Amino acid sequence: MVDGNGLRGLELRSRISTGGVLELSLHEVAVPTPEADEIIVRVEATPINPSDIGVLLGPAGLDGAGFAGTGTNAVVRTQVPAAALPAIAARLDASLPVGNEGAGTVVRAGADVVDLLGKRVAVFGGAMWAQYRRAKAAEYMVLPAGATPRDGASWYVNPMTALGFVETMRHEGHTALVHTAAASNLGQMLNRICLADGIGLVNIVRSAQQAALLRGQGAAHVVDSSASDFTAALTAALAETGATLGFDAVSGGPLAGQILAAMEAAARQTASGYHHYGSDRHKQVYLYGRLNTGPTTFERVPLGFAWGMGGWLLRPALKKLGAETEARLRARVASELKTTFASHYTAEISLADALRPDIMKAYCRRATGEKFLVLPQQGLG
Repeated sequence: MVDGNGLRGLELRSRISTGGVLELSLHEVAVPTPEADEIIVRVEATPINPSDIGVLLGPAGLDGAGFAGTGTNAVVRTQVPAAALPAIAARLDASLPVGNEGAGTVVRAGADVVDLLGKRVAVFGGAMWAQYRRAKAAEYMVLPAGATPRDGASWYVNPMTALGFVETMRHEGHTALVHTAAASNLGQMLNRICLADGIGLVNIVRSAQQAALLRGQGAAHVVDSSASDFTAALTAALAETGATLGFDAVSGGPLAGQILAAMEAAARQTASGYHHYGSDRHKQVYLYGRLNTGPTTFERVPLGFAWGMGGWLLRPALKKLGAETEARLRARVASELKTTFASHYTAEISLADALRPDIMKAYCRRATGEKFLVLPQQGLG
């Protein structure tokens, strides 16, 4: 076994006290010696995903936050609303690492995997906003020849989610999809998958500029929720594609209900005669993000009775689909890492930058089309 002793590195931590104070800071920690089947990865690129921000801030916001210190000594503190504390009781006083995924170079390896030394790998499973990460085989993928850590940093969350949508569609017997916030990196990947696989996809965006972006990438059905004819355009697209399964990244507000109502309206266009309970074709919308943290609102009357609304998370979905399916999806990601699953970033920042007030406010907007990449080995003087 190659000895990992002597290595130390910084990692970003999030802690909420029992008194409801959120504290964000960088900690220097010892890098553990890898077990026989483990590797130590020098993390060179890790993205900021909405799910990462959920761990970083919990139920807190940045309004009223205090920023102290600079560089590696920066500390951010803010108050969590008291009403939110019971729901997060299990994390109180725990110092949590942040970051779902990333990529880098293997610098230490256990006896069983010593051949991986010097290889570039992508890792998933948390604690990635750090300079070093210990990983087991189930958590990493060796990057294909020519792929850099920047290429592989966003290898898991968005690619596997987009592929998971398609596999869920097939598993549940649907034939076409609806996706909201569709101009995001994930949405662009899903559009490329559906074009390649011949799957009907209705892309819902929030501006004419986003609609133009997707149409420029070959999207056949793009609907702008800010347009005056949104409902009519959505219903027409659903009727043409036959989409009865939706994935909603917004969650809050009326959008999920509008999609279900439009699915029912589209189904009635092809129904034979009048049916008191509406179409018997099942329509489903899954909420998988929280771009709008407000309540989800909808009217049941226009939906008929054959419909469902629920939550969708990547890891439970993959578990349901099975290990063989997950392995197949990972292999596709590896083979199409620079094409179908390429990510584009708004800015590249250091670990210390991730605690700067101006940068935090920018990436916490969760704006469609904006994605930040953290480079943990840079800018920590």
